Amino acid sequence: MSITSFSPTCPGLFYGTSARDGILSRIRTPGGIITTQQFRVIADLTDKYGAHYAKITNRSNLQIRALKSLIDNDVLQILQEIGLASTNSKVDHLRNITCSPTAGIDTNQLIDTRYLVREVDNYIVNHPELSELSAKFSISFDGGEAVSITTRPSDVTFAAVIVDNKIYFRLILNGIYVGILVKPEECVSVVGALAQVYLAQTYLSIATSSQVSEKLLSEDNAENRKPRLKQILSQLGIEKFLEKVEHLLPFSLIKETPELNLLSYSNENKTGEERFGYQHIGIHPQRQQGLSYIGVVLTLGQLETRQIRGLVDIADTYGNSTLRLTPWQNLLVTDLPHKHIYDVKRKIQDLGLHWSATNIRSALVSCTGNTGCTSSATDTKGHALALAEYLDKRIALKQPVNIHFTGCQKTCAQHHKSDITLLGLTIEKDGEMVEGYRVYVGEGNSDDKFGKELHQWIPFEQIPQLIEKMLTVDC
Repeated sequence: MSITSFSPTCPGLFYGTSARDGILSRIRTPGGIITTQQFRVIADLTDKYGAHYAKITNRSNLQIRALKSLIDNDVLQILQEIGLASTNSKVDHLRNITCSPTAGIDTNQLIDTRYLVREVDNYIVNHPELSELSAKFSISFDGGEAVSITTRPSDVTFAAVIVDNKIYFRLILNGIYVGILVKPEECVSVVGALAQVYLAQTYLSIATSSQVSEKLLSEDNAENRKPRLKQILSQLGIEKFLEKVEHLLPFSLIKETPELNLLSYSNENKTGEERFGYQHIGIHPQRQQGLSYIGVVLTLGQLETRQIRGLVDIADTYGNSTLRLTPWQNLLVTDLPHKHIYDVKRKIQDLGLHWSATNIRSALVSCTGNTGCTSSATDTKGHALALAEYLDKRIALKQPVNIHFTGCQKTCAQHHKSDITLLGLTIEKDGEMVEGYRVYVGEGNSDDKFGKELHQWIPFEQIPQLIEKMLTVDC
């Protein structure tokens, strides 16, 4: 293991990524599950190196921003010993493996997928050649939970179904159901074959590309030239890709046919709360009798170190000494006896946090903004916080409203359409550059990336009053 160094690619633990606000480091938490011991170390690490806060990402990772220096070898070794850093630094940069945050406790689940997350993570750790894949290669498991993640963007998703009273997974590649069923015991082998075909096609794509410039071939741009899985599928075709995958397997892939009695948990025709995944916020009974979990609202996924330590104390005192990070940048405190719910709610509020799905912050999403990212036109995070503080004092929602601040077209924080999307841009006004937003609402047409455009440009100083008016009408 070597000391961390700078890298221009996706952030990890074994190298630092430079951002406007300092060095950025990311900690993978497979399945989003983190122990209180691990979270305490994160708080200490953040206080020592960073700006006294950590962020939960939309892959259930943890980010430490504004690091003042690179993380040294001794700290990395401690993180490895407690299971917070990969034992193989070469694959640490690959995206986190996700599952439903309620896996194992959801009353609707068909199968507990946590063990599959661990097995796939172990497979990746033991196959360092996969480090040559795009760092954005992502894998998800959905066990049929009410808190579903099948609508979350992922390269490979396994979605549990029941076929003739047996549990299988439907295979989804880049959001497309490809007509393949996978047995639970076959999932790791299928992931391995998918990854190996993807890797082979990656090498072929790079080697045969005649349009790659010398600049793009430089080491600093290595990640940029690695094709995403969707590009490989587009070039090769899904059918041909799956043929290559099946050739590497010791068993045949099972094809979906109309004759199969297939029952699945559907994400169609859901309410806004369910579509955007916020039904886990608040108090919910677990499948374990006498226990509940509380979904805690975090403002823009951010936790101060004092709040981390407070949540750790709650989980140790009343729960099972674990916390669960969600792809919606919130977290769950689980395994709480019903008699302690009132005390836990009070302690969460004492930390300055919330547990109600109708709190304006429960569905408020923002990218890093121009304080940390050169691609962003506006201070999205600062503006989102200002909007939340303004609305907190003026309105009470009856249901969650998903408001998404994005500083550019890339939409890093949220890849699906929102109830309200604010796209940042700057305009010269009276000789000065003024930050403002395009305003979009609803689904719009299929070609509308952000929904229906409501305003072409509104300066931020007018945004809070505009959103208040919109929500007063809707709520």
